[in-house]
Amino acid sequence: MCSVFTLKPCNVAIAAASTIAEPSWKRKYASASAQVVTNIATIAPKNRSSLLLKQLGIPHTDLRVEEIVERQSSNKEFYSSGSSSSFSTDHELSRKIKPELDGEFLDESYERCREICAEYAKTFYLGTRLMTEDRRKAIWAIYVWCRRTDELVDGPNADYMMTNSTVLNRWEERLEDIFVGRPYDMYDAALTHTISQFPLDIKPFRDMIDGMRMDTWKPRYQNFEELYLYCYYVAGTVGLMSVPVMGISPTSSASAQTIYDAALYLGIGNQLTNILRDVGEDALRGRVYLPQDELAQFGLSDRDVMSGKVTDGWREFMKAQITRARSYFNLAEEGASHLDDASRWPVWTALLVYRSILDEIEENDYDNLNKRAYVGRGKKLLMLPLAYSRAQFRPPALLLS
Repeated sequence: MCSVFTLKPCNVAIAAASTIAEPSWKRKYASASAQVVTNIATIAPKNRSSLLLKQLGIPHTDLRVEEIVERQSSNKEFYSSGSSSSFSTDHELSRKIKPELDGEFLDESYERCREICAEYAKTFYLGTRLMTEDRRKAIWAIYVWCRRTDELVDGPNADYMMTNSTVLNRWEERLEDIFVGRPYDMYDAALTHTISQFPLDIKPFRDMIDGMRMDTWKPRYQNFEELYLYCYYVAGTVGLMSVPVMGISPTSSASAQTIYDAALYLGIGNQLTNILRDVGEDALRGRVYLPQDELAQFGLSDRDVMSGKVTDGWREFMKAQITRARSYFNLAEEGASHLDDASRWPVWTALLVYRSILDEIEENDYDNLNKRAYVGRGKKLLMLPLAYSRAQFRPPALLLS
């Protein structure tokens, strides 16, 4: 499953992930499944269209999001010098290191990141051009790291990754080197410099790697809490990484936690949309990113997903899934207008484009088993003026001044 930052289809290979035993260290997440914010209404199967699915997943306190917000919202900047050492906590490892990077080398590093972003995330890239130079470079660097992380399990070497955990372990060690000013290559160098310029915490990056680990051993999700955890790891984390770079409007009266939650919800909405768009492609790989208990409530099972046959029951199921995905975009809207002025347009653009994928699924008569919903370039361009108008909204504090 491609992460939210992978806007172009990934080069994936079929992998028999279901045969891999669950690592013991992952068992600690089993308790998260018991955390239910809202219950599913018990309604007779004949009224499937009335089924109320869980709208929220795991409480953000369980994900320690507030710790990330606190560290990234701190005005204090911690710098270290000399040889790097082993840090035992996220807080210690997130202390800033002033990297010693050659100017020309750094410029080339960011240019390489820009090229990748422009190639694989064209619409979003256009939006980043509206940011200040330092912010757009930082977003390019974060984008490239997220894409490279995703490609470890969804790229050409997917088969190897499904049976070898060493690569992800080494990738996490390499992440720690990035945070202590020891980049391995040009792309790492851009992120190392970005970390020195913005208050980025390492936990969202580590959590994303954990999401890739989930992809190597977990081909099914029993309920929405399990799926929400996965969506947080591979996409909600992107929102948490981005807020310090995007910046919060100085006129905003909203709390930092509220804005970070909205950014996280945007990532969740994007990933749920990815999942609904790619149901057929994922099925060919033997993977079903749909809550098993909810499939059963609509009288469906994996067999229906693999069959490629769109039935009335499938359509009703998809309507409910789309409604939930849209609810996360609605939650994200509450924070988008509180970002810094120069960052709002690209965020609104990404939100509107991704949400419109859900419209395309509906236009395809809910056939995401055989068709991949796609928003054409023309429609994307038409959304730019709407995104711009939404971006002009000022936080309430400014309106009162």
